[in-house]
Amino acid sequence: MKFFNTAGPVNCEDHYCLPPLERFDLDELLHLIDNKKYFVLHAPRQTGKTSCLLALMKYLNEKEKYKSLYFNVETAQAAREDVENGMKSILGEIALRAKTFLKDSFLFDTWNMLLEQWGGHNALNTALSLWADESEKPLVLLIDEIDSLVGDTLISVLRQLRSGYDKRPLNFPQSIILCGVRDVRDYRIHSEMEKKVITGGSAFNIKAKSLRLGDFTEEEMRTLLQSHTEETGQLFKKETIKAVWELSEGQPWLVNALAYEVCHEMKANRDAMVEITPEMVYQAGENLILRRETHIDQLADKLKEKRVQKVIAPILSGLEAPEDISPDDLMYVTDLGLIKKDKKIRIANRLYQEVIPRELTFSTQLTISQETEWYIKPDGKLDIDKLMAAFQEFFREHSEHWVERFQYKEAGPQLLLQAFLQRIVNSGGRVEREYGLGMKRTDLLLIWRHGKGVQKVVIELKILYKSLKKTVEEGLEQTWGYMDKCGTREGHLVIFDRNQTSSWDEKIFKKSYNLKNMEIIVWGM
Repeated sequence: MKFFNTAGPVNCEDHYCLPPLERFDLDELLHLIDNKKYFVLHAPRQTGKTSCLLALMKYLNEKEKYKSLYFNVETAQAAREDVENGMKSILGEIALRAKTFLKDSFLFDTWNMLLEQWGGHNALNTALSLWADESEKPLVLLIDEIDSLVGDTLISVLRQLRSGYDKRPLNFPQSIILCGVRDVRDYRIHSEMEKKVITGGSAFNIKAKSLRLGDFTEEEMRTLLQSHTEETGQLFKKETIKAVWELSEGQPWLVNALAYEVCHEMKANRDAMVEITPEMVYQAGENLILRRETHIDQLADKLKEKRVQKVIAPILSGLEAPEDISPDDLMYVTDLGLIKKDKKIRIANRLYQEVIPRELTFSTQLTISQETEWYIKPDGKLDIDKLMAAFQEFFREHSEHWVERFQYKEAGPQLLLQAFLQRIVNSGGRVEREYGLGMKRTDLLLIWRHGKGVQKVVIELKILYKSLKKTVEEGLEQTWGYMDKCGTREGHLVIFDRNQTSSWDEKIFKKSYNLKNMEIIVWGM
């Protein structure tokens, strides 16, 4: 039986899959190859790059016009700045794959000798020159994980490929595709030998084009999920498809991971007679976050980088785009798949939007001494007034200590409240978040299940920048709007005053307002 794949390349015999060659513009790739171009294919991790490259290699070899080879250079990452050992790993990988997939032993028989004779800085150029000269067909190389290489090893590979460019196609590969997470122009490579930073654009200035492998469209995602229904008969409710799209926005790993979790890992759903509901999908998303799957763990690790922090911190705070965010940093974080740039700069999808603040406050959630039972009413609902009053007291006593511990200090107050709420709702609810550059607020929707009922509470977070009166007026309208959108009559507006000269007696308050027949509680912090 087929299943949704979440690890390694897709095998369409074993996995539900979209035809890999339909994931990109095949005509464009063939046009570039036919015109002897060297170019880049890049996309975030676990988007399907390797599956597409393997399918392209198979396609080109079956057409018998070219001799095409896919290989991955990631094993050379361990060599770091050691060019000799890095090149040994790369040449060995090329030689073995050529023998295995192409039944071509030329490099397998010669690469070690070439490395000894020409050294790490020339062996790759020489090996590819001799191999192209010996081959009856033009060579097309598909080099995966190119940006996993480090320092001088990466510089050497790029320069050796560049130095053979003028010899193509008779004495060097006709076309080379470099594949990685980032475009080669974004590489900032520190050379230990030259004691300076080399840009990818200068080391590989023969690049003709950069292509990006995109996420699934909504239609492609629906087709993938429908494959499971056709195979097993198990149905997805119409609203379920929408829920998968809302959480993933077509990010391939997330789509497959949500589907695998809900159809295969959640034991009750292995029965094909069980119809998959939106609530099951939301639970699947929660399971992925709590297990800190490898994909999510890698994403969290990227949040530690300064370049990423410069972009993500103002998004979390809802601020306008600071002037010191460089276009290079924006492009880098986009290439990582963390953000999208459409109407505004925002987190790429809702599941990432949940993951990021929770990862940034993971240790905080574990160490806050609050228990869910303290805030549950006799009818099973959460006592939000009691909860917010407790946080207000906690914030007054501990905020300076806790906020200082956050790497993302600009968003410290918002993150601290989210950590507090997450600690409480982990056992029976969830917090949905909306935030983005220029929003000037963070929208939280607390969803709590009690018996057969569902409690929804809107909590709007704002930083005090102008007068308190103006901030309250603006915040009440925004809170009411979000309450109306979410279909709830429970709404709270939290205003954080970060003015160091204001006393806590000035900052701390609770007031009730009525706007358009809805009560909204305003909490000063």
